[in-house]
Amino acid sequence: MGWVAGPRLVTAVAEAGGLGILASATMTLDRLAQAIREVRDRTDAPFGVNLRADAADAGDRIDLLVREGVRVASFALAPKPELIARLKDAGVVVIPSVGARRHAEKVAAWGADAVLVQGGEGGGHTGPVATTLLLPQVVDAVDIPVIAAGGFFDGRGLAAALAYGAAGVAMGTRFLLTSDSPVPDEVKRVYLRTAETVVTRQVDGMPHRVLRSELVDALERSGRVTGLARALRNAAAFRRISGLSWRAMIADGRAMKHGKDLSWSQVLMAANTPMLLRAAMVDGRPDLGVMASGQAVAVIDDLPGCAELIGEIVRQAAERIAAQQGLLA
Repeated sequence: MGWVAGPRLVTAVAEAGGLGILASATMTLDRLAQAIREVRDRTDAPFGVNLRADAADAGDRIDLLVREGVRVASFALAPKPELIARLKDAGVVVIPSVGARRHAEKVAAWGADAVLVQGGEGGGHTGPVATTLLLPQVVDAVDIPVIAAGGFFDGRGLAAALAYGAAGVAMGTRFLLTSDSPVPDEVKRVYLRTAETVVTRQVDGMPHRVLRSELVDALERSGRVTGLARALRNAAAFRRISGLSWRAMIADGRAMKHGKDLSWSQVLMAANTPMLLRAAMVDGRPDLGVMASGQAVAVIDDLPGCAELIGEIVRQAAERIAAQQGLLA
């Protein structure tokens, strides 16, 4: 949700009764501070910030969250135990995202307050295991609340997740496709008329679920040298936009590689992600960018406001649950 889950969308979700999460990976530290204050100026409802646990300035970002009184910190990768402890000592709720049962068990043992489990149906970086298989495994393995992600878009999905034992659901693609989303209208129209997604490694070297497009097909056909040359250009462009120094970007690359089976070419390719996403999500050029998407895009055909969407999801879920209770009466 980089470039998408900014103050506008987060405020709309929070005001509608959901937990809006600022996507900070594409923000500088100063921009994140500004975004937090923008959300607080617009709503008194709680909200959170998603952080990269392996970012070189992760400690500075945690200090910022604590100073600003942010209620929730979520992580796309498992944060180290000391980061979890710092946040918990400050009263911040910690919610790592995981794609495997063993990862959920690890962060639960480290003190995480809840865990978000994303199955393979989800957009962006994703794993091979379906939510319907991964979710019950994690629910049975940990004693903390489990939030289900990957393939959710309506009240039926919420009711199903609750039946599995989840505490709730998280949605990316569904909130991207709302009238409150800052994504340009022409890009939203591409999502609404596109039903096919693909998992590719050509964006940043790791499995990444995106809309199938001519650009993605071209990336899939591109050779190693072409891909690395493009990644280097995008790294330079992202450095200019983000204000990061080459030293900081190299430090982030080292952090990404540490403890993972990544080649340096894959680390370099990761520079593609922010710029290729930005081309579509900010510049409105789906022909020049990639569009992260979950498989739920195939069954979404409207752009409601967040208040309407959440209200309808809750209504549908309550209806489904009541119907099932009637069968058991």
